Amino acid sequence: MFNILVADDDKHTRLLLKTLLEADRYTVFTAPDGVEALNVMDREHIDLVVLDVMMPGMDGYEFTKRLRMGNNNLPVLMISARQLPDDRHKGFIAGTDDYMTKPIDEVELLLRIKALLRRAKIASERKIVIGDVVIDYDGLTVSKGSVTQELPQKEFLLLYKLLSYPGKIFTRIQLLEEIWGANSETGWETVTVHVGRLRRRFEGWEEFEIVSVRGLGYKAVKKL
Repeated sequence: MFNILVADDDKHTRLLLKTLLEADRYTVFTAPDGVEALNVMDREHIDLVVLDVMMPGMDGYEFTKRLRMGNNNLPVLMISARQLPDDRHKGFIAGTDDYMTKPIDEVELLLRIKALLRRAKIASERKIVIGDVVIDYDGLTVSKGSVTQELPQKEFLLLYKLLSYPGKIFTRIQLLEEIWGANSETGWETVTVHVGRLRRRFEGWEEFEIVSVRGLGYKAVKKL
């Protein structure tokens, strides 16, 4: 069971989100502003924060900045009526993990929360589990049953990145810059080569596959 903190100065919004989240089997705590949200976090274990940007006393930007300054990597989802790119940019600079604008699509909100919690779990455990397959970041290994493969570092990091965001399309340039470095003299073709190696290595595995998206790049698909 995950504990979610909802911080919003509007009591009707707090009640709406509390009802929505509890219906999806989360335990929900609420706060009317950033100061009280910090107080709640001192008393309770919180797995994720959903907070409004504009709140009295301490707004969502300041709350998030304080978390990150304290090296707290708790997932944060900002919600705001402000829809300009500059407002979104300010939220991400402050350290939010995701940003939604009002009016909120309730189904999308729940999906985003699930995605944030999944990524937080992956980050803390440094493992991805898909059925019988375990991808272990610390060991650079992929295991299935009694079989364990230790991958070359770049192959492993490429696979781990794609499977951390199943369904998300990454361009070759994005993958090249993140895994080989922005200043790498290696061309984007090396990404294609490494994807080919991963496909051959895991050919016939039913748990996942790496899919080419024509004209864009690659994405990982979990089949279980």
